Amino acid sequence: MIQEIKGHLTAGPHRYAIVVSRFNEFITAKLLGGAVDCLTRHGAKDEQITVIWVPGTIEITTAAKKLADSGQYAAILCLGAVIRGQTGHYDYVCQQVSRGVGTINYDTGVPTIFGVLTCDTIEQAIERAGTKQGNAGANAALAAIEMADLMGKL
Repeated sequence: MIQEIKGHLTAGPHRYAIVVSRFNEFITAKLLGGAVDCLTRHGAKDEQITVIWVPGTIEITTAAKKLADSGQYAAILCLGAVIRGQTGHYDYVCQQVSRGVGTINYDTGVPTIFGVLTCDTIEQAIERAGTKQGNAGANAALAAIEMADLMGKL
């Protein structure tokens, strides 16, 4: 018989950290709201959720690594919004944060969820922060809940 192991969408007793960028806060606050709402709808209590604000998207990985190393959190959500501008800065920021989040996952074994919007326009970011395309913060929270439960089973 094949053994199948799945994570379930129940927050359980786990603690969750959310690192959110203050840059583009008109978008990231909506991502944060979606993430917190999702966590609480799936059973997390306020005391199980810690929110850490950082200045910009690049700083997300520094805080997330420190949180992962602390051993206090079952999953870490990384929320930010990078919107393409007139310079190459967008590409550097996107590359750094995606590489950083991936490295934290590999180095620590703590599920570190990439909930950073990388959009060409403000309109795209708005759509992914709770309008036409749902809320990417809520999607990140779902992944965090499932991975926290799954890691407890492995």
